[in-house]
Amino acid sequence: MTTIGVRAVANFVGGGWRNPDSDGSTSIVDPSTGQTFAEAPVSGPADLDAAFGAAAAAYPRWRDTTPKDRGRALLRIADALEARAEEFVEEECRNTGKPRASMRDEELVHVLDTIRFFAGAARLLDGDAAGEYVDGHTSFVRREPVGVVAQVTPWNYPLMMSVWKWAPALAAGNTVVQKPAETTPVTPLLLAELMAGILPPGVFNVVCGDRSTGAAMVRHPVPAMVGVTGSVRTGCDVMAGAAADVKRVHLELGGNAPVIVLDDADLEVAVDGIRAAAYFNAGQSCTAASRVLAGAGVHDDLVVALAGAARATHTAPPDDATAYHGPLNNPQQLARVTGLVDRRSTRAEVVAGGAPLARPGYFYPPTVVAGVDQHDELAREEVFGPVISVQRVSGEDDAVALANDAAYALGASVWTRDHARAMRLARRIDAGAVWVNCHSVLAAEMPHGGARHSGFGSELSRHALADYTRLKHVMSRIDPP
Repeated sequence: MTTIGVRAVANFVGGGWRNPDSDGSTSIVDPSTGQTFAEAPVSGPADLDAAFGAAAAAYPRWRDTTPKDRGRALLRIADALEARAEEFVEEECRNTGKPRASMRDEELVHVLDTIRFFAGAARLLDGDAAGEYVDGHTSFVRREPVGVVAQVTPWNYPLMMSVWKWAPALAAGNTVVQKPAETTPVTPLLLAELMAGILPPGVFNVVCGDRSTGAAMVRHPVPAMVGVTGSVRTGCDVMAGAAADVKRVHLELGGNAPVIVLDDADLEVAVDGIRAAAYFNAGQSCTAASRVLAGAGVHDDLVVALAGAARATHTAPPDDATAYHGPLNNPQQLARVTGLVDRRSTRAEVVAGGAPLARPGYFYPPTVVAGVDQHDELAREEVFGPVISVQRVSGEDDAVALANDAAYALGASVWTRDHARAMRLARRIDAGAVWVNCHSVLAAEMPHGGARHSGFGSELSRHALADYTRLKHVMSRIDPP
């Protein structure tokens, strides 16, 4: 990595830094200030050939490494990352504007736990027990890695999403070429450099680039599978591109999580939990608690309480210890969130926040919009910003109907004191995860994924590990002919 004015970022391929063969570049901006602090290459065909060539060359050796040794390697990576925690926190916060405390005490803790979970899960991969299903023969099923995997990760959680993708893929015995979002490549590249001291060259590679680079990765002949976390549009493009070569696809896409607050909910608990899950990371989460469906009996009090919680929630740069969230990632996202609120219907009312902050960077305050109905953009589109919309519902059936009347099916939550009621709604809500009296709480042991426009396949858990494998049936004659 060389320095040319601002810091220049290179690709990390085959165990070392590689200067790109292409001439294009993108600016990496600190969203807290709007100032450029680095330049990253836009990788072209030669860069991708080099990365996929390195991954393909490394694959046979890594595939044949025992699960025990792959697990040990992941544990060493987690230990090395933990030892350099402050360096990664600093780089992630500069690249994203996240508060240092939340990055250090929440995200990084989860990242380390995820790596260590898949280190242990690597040893749990197995097929089915042998059986004599045909006279004179015995059968068993092997579970094997798919090969070289192309992965594209988003800008909302650069380090965490990188780990969610490569940890199960590597644990299963695959090799990886990963492209971070063009605005946030810093910590995935730093992690690749750290991992190079532990993994064989070419097992994990990172290339920089934009949408065109990601599209070229999907079309490249080497990868057998493409894993993407991104927008619905990106997912559709990936599916179309992968179809030409019959590549496997793993998609984690958008969401607009319904948050059902019933009349018997504990209001204080609900407000605190919704506030935390709606505004964490400036609402830039696919499962953010952004769409509240409030029972008629609790609606008015809930709106007042959510507005008060929003006004008490502080947004500021990473060096402000009182900040709960930082800026949005880029000016385009700031404009999008602003537009969604500005275009609200005449029925809807902003009761807290509602306009960008007049300061450098891309800051939008914690916002609550009441009076939203099912036809409004705020109810139907993924906001991906610190905005809570509130709709009034008449009861369980109305809440479930509105919750399911959406293109997305990723996450949802139910807030009630009645356990049977919660279980009833959890069964009826169409979502990959339903939280009860909490929202967006994650565990490495449990799957994260959705349906419909939210994609398919699991992140986290043993199910993610299985997603990066294929099955092979082996049958052998055991009786003489």
